[in-house]
Amino acid sequence: MLCTRLTNARFLTMDPGHPVAHDLGIWQGRIVGLDEAVTSLPAREVIDLQGATVLPGFIDAHVHLAWTGFKENTPSIAGCTRVDEVLAVVEEAVIRKGTPGAWVSIAGYDQRALGRHLTAAELDTVSHGHKLFLLHDSGHGCVVNSAVLDLLPADLSRDGGFLAEGAMGAARALRLPYSQRELAEAIGRAARTCLAEGVTACAEAGIGGTLVGHSPVELGAYQLAREEGLLPLRVQLMVSADRLHPVAAHEADGIPRSLDLGLRTGFGDDRLSVGALKIFTDGGMMARTAALSSPYEGLDHAGQLQDDPDVLADTIVDGHLAGWQLAVHAIGDRAADLALDALERAQRLRPRPGARHRIEHAGLIRPDQLPRFARLGVSAVVQPNFLRYFGDDYAAIMGEERAPWLYRGRAFLDQGITLVGSSDRPVTDGSPLRAIQFMVERASESGQVIGPDEALTVDEALRAYTVAGAFACHWDDRLGSLTPGRLADLVVLGDDPRRVDPSRIGDIEVVATYVDGRWTGKAAS
Repeated sequence: MLCTRLTNARFLTMDPGHPVAHDLGIWQGRIVGLDEAVTSLPAREVIDLQGATVLPGFIDAHVHLAWTGFKENTPSIAGCTRVDEVLAVVEEAVIRKGTPGAWVSIAGYDQRALGRHLTAAELDTVSHGHKLFLLHDSGHGCVVNSAVLDLLPADLSRDGGFLAEGAMGAARALRLPYSQRELAEAIGRAARTCLAEGVTACAEAGIGGTLVGHSPVELGAYQLAREEGLLPLRVQLMVSADRLHPVAAHEADGIPRSLDLGLRTGFGDDRLSVGALKIFTDGGMMARTAALSSPYEGLDHAGQLQDDPDVLADTIVDGHLAGWQLAVHAIGDRAADLALDALERAQRLRPRPGARHRIEHAGLIRPDQLPRFARLGVSAVVQPNFLRYFGDDYAAIMGEERAPWLYRGRAFLDQGITLVGSSDRPVTDGSPLRAIQFMVERASESGQVIGPDEALTVDEALRAYTVAGAFACHWDDRLGSLTPGRLADLVVLGDDPRRVDPSRIGDIEVVATYVDGRWTGKAAS
């Protein structure tokens, strides 16, 4: 007997062997058959989906759940366009905090809305003895007041109160990390947001590290969230590379650096597991710290690498030798050069053709870099919504020649490179459907078309958020398609993305999600 049979729906299976179905059977959390294989079988529950469209649950291969959850509960200056507006919001948050000398966090900072960066001196006027930390929306910088600057080493680059990359990490390190309870609750809030948008599995893009980690014991917070029922979707955890340290292992093991116990990619189960090793090579375009091979348009610099190039390359090689899948953050083309060079060296030293290394973001990729991705078997994990929301700005700072190379689509597929969709939530909107719409239209919110030759078909864009996401996370034997034997993770949509006008894809209703064959409730509730 089936546990559940879903009927009267249009199942877009993403499986070329049986691309469309009308019935789907579920037993003990797995898909057991389609159409005639299940229509006559008895079932404990038969659900009439009333003509809805059903897809495999979307996979977001690059998110920040804890950060998303905390951001939802943090005072925000998003939408403020004047310095006095910002300072008024900050002062209100300081007054509510009350405790003298305490840290006050503010979300939503983006210098582009103000036309310049805030300064520590300006924040001092409303700090009332508190330590202020305004996190840049990119996650690659912050603005702090003098009470924080006074605690940092004198030689640290501080640019009037704006701290980028490692300097931001130094400021964050001054604070006691969040408790596991606070982290678990934040993770739970973010997970519910993901489910509401049809995401049933995701990869958390960096725990325990200086730049994006929230605690050195962050993995325990995910375990706590799972134990207490706060984790209703599947999560794979990327570990920040700065957690690696030298280990006393046999020379024949070939492992120069590792985590304690030899922990690496693959540990865990279908619900919570350890994924890739996250390695930062550069910053971000919003903060103008992505490392380019030539300067930003209208600026006198080309961004920055996170560390000495040799140090970064050695970290990539050591992670590969230790058996990790690597997720290398490289937004600018100079950073991508470094990543590709190091991955090539790593594969020469110890060939691992099944490693499925990834380049996260791949924001600006030159034409000559594409064949190298393909040759190395490296996946490109892109965030289409970056261009949907920030495309006008990004195109302007790249200039006419480079703008078509931003967050590519078609060029990756034409080279045989696995193209993976993701959000980098909460940096921008996490909706897979809105991202899919951009991948098809290549149009920013203003209507500017960016790199029209990079446009995909709807089927190709859907594949990036299902089949390709599963492949990038080593889940392709259990997720990504509605194939008998795979886990019954589904998203029920109010319309068929392949049949509506592309301009309407992002507005399709997510009616419900199923994880392990269990209805998680109406997504909008």
